[in-house]
Amino acid sequence: MVKKVAVALSCLVLGSTLQAAELSEVKKFIGFEVGAAKIQADTFLVNDHEGDDAEFGLRLGAQNDEWRTMLVFDYFDSSDDDQNYEKGLVQFDYYLFNNESESFSFRPFIGINAGYMNYESEGIDEDGFLYGGQAGFIFGVTEHFDIDVMYRYSFTDAAHTDHVESVVVGLNYFY
Repeated sequence: MVKKVAVALSCLVLGSTLQAAELSEVKKFIGFEVGAAKIQADTFLVNDHEGDDAEFGLRLGAQNDEWRTMLVFDYFDSSDDDQNYEKGLVQFDYYLFNNESESFSFRPFIGINAGYMNYESEGIDEDGFLYGGQAGFIFGVTEHFDIDVMYRYSFTDAAHTDHVESVVVGLNYFY
């Protein structure tokens, strides 16, 4: 457990250190996301059950012309099969190229994520380390807003949970 927390904190410190050198060049944002999520986990009655429902989240981040870093908190509750989770992620995305004009920008990206989650189902309540990757694209709508669409896949080391995957749409406000 101590090793997992140390790895998560190291990722956070490394991401913060990388950002600190270019802080004057970044654009900071706050946003929310909604997506269709699936979790592969044990439930009270079924081992290795796949549940799906909507996932909602908040995000805080910074970006420049080459990368974006976000802190994300997501919540999932599938009342149909009694599964829910809360997860917190640090996400680092690298832009593959930048197609930006005065009226429109389009940026495809790939990235990695790491974090921690709590999973609950009837008779199961566990925490675990989370790690994975994502890919997607960002549309710059205005100077202060952009929309992104991504596919995020994360493995977990929890005893009853295998992985979480989601297709997410996010809206970010730059301040």
